[in-house]
Amino acid sequence: MLNIVTRPWAAADAERLRAAGHPALLARLYASRGIATKEALKTSLAEMLPYDAMLNCVAAAARLADAIRRRERLLIVADYDADGATACAVGQRGLAAMGAVVDHIVPNRFEYGYGLSPEIVRLAAERKPDLIITVDNGIAAHAGIEEARRLGIEVLVTDHHLPADSLPEALIVNPNQPGCGFPSKSLAGVGVMFYVLVALRAELRRRGAFGTGNGPNLAELLDLVALGTVADVVRLDANNRLLVEQGLKRMRANKACPGIQALFKAAGRDSAKASAQDLGFVVGPRLNAAGRLADMGLGIACLLADDPAAAQAGARELDRLNRERREIEADMQDQALAQLETIAVEDGYSLTLFDPAWHQGVVGLLASRLKERHHRPAVVFADGGDGLLKGSGRAIPGLHLRDALDLVDKRHPGLIVRFGGHAAAAGLTLAAERLAEFAAAFETTCREVMDPAALRQVIETDGELAPGEFSLDSASALRDAVWGQGFPAPLFHGDFQVQSQRLVGAKHLKLRLRHPGFEADAMLFNQDAPLPERIQAAYRLDVNEWNGTRSLQLTVERWDTP
Repeated sequence: MLNIVTRPWAAADAERLRAAGHPALLARLYASRGIATKEALKTSLAEMLPYDAMLNCVAAAARLADAIRRRERLLIVADYDADGATACAVGQRGLAAMGAVVDHIVPNRFEYGYGLSPEIVRLAAERKPDLIITVDNGIAAHAGIEEARRLGIEVLVTDHHLPADSLPEALIVNPNQPGCGFPSKSLAGVGVMFYVLVALRAELRRRGAFGTGNGPNLAELLDLVALGTVADVVRLDANNRLLVEQGLKRMRANKACPGIQALFKAAGRDSAKASAQDLGFVVGPRLNAAGRLADMGLGIACLLADDPAAAQAGARELDRLNRERREIEADMQDQALAQLETIAVEDGYSLTLFDPAWHQGVVGLLASRLKERHHRPAVVFADGGDGLLKGSGRAIPGLHLRDALDLVDKRHPGLIVRFGGHAAAAGLTLAAERLAEFAAAFETTCREVMDPAALRQVIETDGELAPGEFSLDSASALRDAVWGQGFPAPLFHGDFQVQSQRLVGAKHLKLRLRHPGFEADAMLFNQDAPLPERIQAAYRLDVNEWNGTRSLQLTVERWDTP
């Protein structure tokens, strides 16, 4: 049977939320996620945390205001994932709207690797910038910032990643840097850049730069902020939920930028019905495909396009790359599973895999799939050229991955060439001949810092639904709410009789499930073997839309025999 634990909730909080007007089911779900009052669910921009609570945000605004006044050339150096791409688009659109002379570059991950390296600085210097602005990177760019100083270029760092023991010598805006009292440590890189723009607009207003006006409406950038926040899988605390909700409202009102609208269209989705799940599993992967297989410049160009035709052409190319990415990932999964057949996975605390044919841009996705399948921290490497391996890791609850790699690095100096990341995900580089040494050191570290109980996967659900809660209205309300990392989408469990089942799309099961007092269609993805007559299932309530008709559908996430 599934190892299920029901999320607890405070009945008094649920009743308080219900009395405030929330449906009983939503009130219970919110209460189980730590929401005690209706005020905690407010999503108006007036509730946004103040920019002046973030260390150096006001100073960065003053520096940018000076740059705009002096007509300095600003150059954004972006990262190659969806957070970096949206942060770049937010930065360029916002700065240009306030009169800045601004352009951007984004490193090709296969040529230059991650972040503001000395090589990227020299490439940037060809544009003759007065000021480099990093987005979603820079907190560990000691060498790159030193190179910029040597070349006479100032650097402003906007980032959200955890810092190392020392900070580079630059003006840094990062809620996770020492001394920053900003209450939300979970801002994505795009959120940090948005806050800098809010502070800049306030500074320009103070200087009278907009005359009798208020300056640009920065809320127009919130569709991009929402996409980058969800796609980067940062914790959706109250401030991030606010930003995401505001961005979704713009999408549903047909006010998203042409690039985001085109990405929805390329995926066959309607942006007027946008959900947080769409951003994480539909739009985000298409944008990320550019950075994984080609050049994120393609994704940024799509987000910056003002012409719908150009945006649609870019989105079609991103969709094509995403289909190619899925094919590559499927082949890599088959190869990884073949490797694991020779390994006693259950005896270990971690997984470390490598294949010389694997694609650098897809190892992170493979690590995530292996982590989910085997419930072990997984690090997957690809050939990085020049005798190096490029790896990406994903962690399970109970292990802070960046801290674990830091411990490996301290105990085995020189073993890891470079690394960075956060609790759930990290990237690293090491010499090819030291792979076995790293695998052993990582396994030892995981055994030391992890509780053995963390290796037994627990499925946390929101309990069983009453027959009256199996409804299209319930599914619609859940779809429209903002869920994500740290504020998980509702998952329920129950015993079902399998009334019928058939294979669709060659690898998915279309089901008809019967529960006492209720019967519904359901989908079980990525399984072609038939189910027994009775199952215990952990499932989600979904809305199925087909030929203009909406109906309730369950999505089975896990199942076992009862």
